[in-house]
Amino acid sequence: MTRPRRQLGLASRLLVAIGIVLATAAATAGAVVAVVGPAVFHDHLHRAGVADHELADLHVEEAFRSSSAVAFALALVAAAIASAVVSIVLTRRIGGSLSAVSTAATSLGDGHYDVRVPAPGLGAEFDQLAESFNRLADRLEDAQRLRGRLLADLAHEVRTPVATITGYLEAIEDGVQPLDATTTAVLREQGDRLTRLAHDLAALTHAEAGDVVLDTAPVPPGEIVEAALHAARERAAARGVDLTGSAAPGLPEVLADRHRIAQVLDNLLTNALRHTPTGGAVLVRATRADRQQVSLVVSDTGEGIGAEDLAHVFDRFYRAGTARDRASGGSGIGLAISKALVEAHGGTISASSAGPGQGATFTVTLPTA
Repeated sequence: MTRPRRQLGLASRLLVAIGIVLATAAATAGAVVAVVGPAVFHDHLHRAGVADHELADLHVEEAFRSSSAVAFALALVAAAIASAVVSIVLTRRIGGSLSAVSTAATSLGDGHYDVRVPAPGLGAEFDQLAESFNRLADRLEDAQRLRGRLLADLAHEVRTPVATITGYLEAIEDGVQPLDATTTAVLREQGDRLTRLAHDLAALTHAEAGDVVLDTAPVPPGEIVEAALHAARERAAARGVDLTGSAAPGLPEVLADRHRIAQVLDNLLTNALRHTPTGGAVLVRATRADRQQVSLVVSDTGEGIGAEDLAHVFDRFYRAGTARDRASGGSGIGLAISKALVEAHGGTISASSAGPGQGATFTVTLPTA
């Protein structure tokens, strides 16, 4: 079996290239000295008034050639030594920096997402390469951490209804639990919970992959607010929450898919109603954000969100604190779906809160038509 040829590393290639450049420069300089030097020197002799004696000229020119050759050789040796030292230092620094990036990339490929590369200090390009690599490592580490939490939360979300269904079925088989209307309602509720989770995950996957087809058209913001209020009014009344809405006069139309934006506001209202106690209030309003955007704002007087949780409320399965735990219902990905749908419209979504017990506000901005 033929062994693969071993290729030279970057440092070796740089040294070879610098050697070729140095040899070319030396050959060029030697040719110039040999051709131009004697003629110029002879001309200076005549200008200096030295007697035109053929033999004397030959000796003088020969002396010039000899001294020039010795000086050139010494200069070449000194230049070669200096160039070699500088080249070795430079190639080692460059090669070492790229080797560090290569080693780190290998570790990253092996799943070690905590690896980082220090700035080599060899110029803006190398520093930018190290910075870009570190940003990539940061994102991969965050994604890995989120993936682990997602799988753990997903396992918990599935485990609870499956355990409930299994327990009831075993009780029915053992004759402990009768298959009556109450049992059927519990089984149906848990089945619906699994179905809703599967539906939400599919919706989120399509939205984040950019597979959602938007049927956008100019829509008055007031109509969006009114539709959201109509859809959530009964749920608000059942929870004893005051649900109101308004739209500032003279708002321009927004370019939106009515169905998808209704889904976004429904998620936001469901979230607000879930975390607003009886006697609280939820407000939906449309306002002017700037000359090219309109804001749809959902605010509540509920449990609020801690400052440490605000940056994560749109993450999959993230729940802010113990007040927003699994017992409060929901799959934990409604806000993630809303974020993906809003961004598909070319808009933004953000959350703010003064802290626990101070309510929360979610703001969606959409481009005007």
